[in-house]
Amino acid sequence: MIKTLFIAGTDTEVGKTVVSKAMLSAVGANGYSTIGYKPVAAGCEKTDQGWRNSDALHLQQAANVESDYDHVNPYALSLPASPHIAAQADGVDIDFDTLSSVLEQHKQNADFVLVEGAGGWHVPVSKQASLSTWVKKERLPVVLVVGIKLGCLNHAILTAEAIKADGLELVGWVANRINPGVEHYAEIIAMLEDKMGAPKLGEIPYVPHCKKRDNGKFINVEALF
Repeated sequence: MIKTLFIAGTDTEVGKTVVSKAMLSAVGANGYSTIGYKPVAAGCEKTDQGWRNSDALHLQQAANVESDYDHVNPYALSLPASPHIAAQADGVDIDFDTLSSVLEQHKQNADFVLVEGAGGWHVPVSKQASLSTWVKKERLPVVLVVGIKLGCLNHAILTAEAIKADGLELVGWVANRINPGVEHYAEIIAMLEDKMGAPKLGEIPYVPHCKKRDNGKFINVEALF
């Protein structure tokens, strides 16, 4: 079984958290212990407990192993902007050794660790590096989330090519129907199945308040086992 998995998106707002929750649910339903990990999150809100990101909180709740929030989301950035801009505004340097150390702890505590990215594949976290730089360092297998909308074919194919060009394994992709009115849905899915070079792990239909729902039934995790 794949021990650790990175969830990438073709862009921001394509449903990485929706798919991440669904994956945690599906893997957990097969009897494995799970942890969700959001290394870097921008646009956090100030609470009595500190800065909190809604996506990271969803991952914390979806996992079946309890983890402190600071371990689920080591870098909680306040500004709703690209991570490199948000980190600069907060006076924070995102340290890859810290991300790796927390990841290693998660691996010791659970059978399966799901790592959710931020934005698209090459989203920068500093002037010198992107989050994918760290993913390459850790050699993490990748699942790509494709938000089904106009233009997604180009974004999905380019992102899949970039992941493979970085020497990483694209173990699968998930279609997330973010636009219920998108035309030619079946044709888009058929083209993705032909062009992605990796198995489709599921299709999540459009539903209101999708982050609050358990969508594990839409994910086929056989490829991960």
